[in-house]
Amino acid sequence: MTTPTGPPVPCPEAAVARTLLLGWVLVQVAGASGTTGVVLAYNLTWKSINFKTILEWEPKPINHVYTVQISHRLGNWKNKCFSTTDTECDVTDEIVKDVKETYMARVFSKRVNDTSFAGDPMSTNSPTFTPYLETNLGQPTIKSFEHLGTKLNVTVQDARTLVRKNGTFLSLQDVFGDDLSYTLYYWKASSTGKKTAKSNTNEFLIDVDKGENYCFNVQAVIPSRRVNQKSPESSIECTDRKKGIFREMFFIVGAVVFVVIIVILSVSLYKCRKRRTGRRGKNSPLNVA
Repeated sequence: MTTPTGPPVPCPEAAVARTLLLGWVLVQVAGASGTTGVVLAYNLTWKSINFKTILEWEPKPINHVYTVQISHRLGNWKNKCFSTTDTECDVTDEIVKDVKETYMARVFSKRVNDTSFAGDPMSTNSPTFTPYLETNLGQPTIKSFEHLGTKLNVTVQDARTLVRKNGTFLSLQDVFGDDLSYTLYYWKASSTGKKTAKSNTNEFLIDVDKGENYCFNVQAVIPSRRVNQKSPESSIECTDRKKGIFREMFFIVGAVVFVVIIVILSVSLYKCRKRRTGRRGKNSPLNVA
């Protein structure tokens, strides 16, 4: 039994699918050939430490540039980093005007040779950012310490910010006030058991055991925050500075003495060889009368 043959039956669905596929291919080819020339920014991220604030995004531009605008709620948009090929923009000077405001930024993408925003410019909005609540606390520094008998006095360096008031740059403590505190971690140099002390100022005065050496570091904290509550811990300091200084001096003096000995030996060997060469020259047959 043979299968009947005849003209193929048209399939509208297949024709539509082919048309859509061809259209998609043409769009991709146009994009690859650079006819569009614009790529939208994405992954907009705020990077902020002690109110020093940078807006970052992706991707690196190829044949386009970016312009950043920033505004707080109900404020006017301000241009920052106009027509840049960078993927970051320092917006510190805007956010420090009022660190308790909430800000939003947007990044415009345009062709390199396009000098206007004619038509509908393409942009991407950032998440909102409230500096007072979200800026990261920088690593604190121990300014000084004194160990006398049963008392240890530690002073934390009060970090300066770019926030101004009446023309003066404010410290971190000035900006946050009672919202900011410090935690001191301390322990006997001969032990690993840590103790903690808290202070709403940048100074600590704690009781310690007489005759014992202590090590310690500090951390800034804003307990009222939901995120970014704590700073990184500072470098560790120890009260036994004399031993450390003596040990460093020992190695330095030892190194100097070693270099001096090497120089003396080198000079002595050089003189010795020179004398030997001179004697051989006098005893040479060419010098015999």
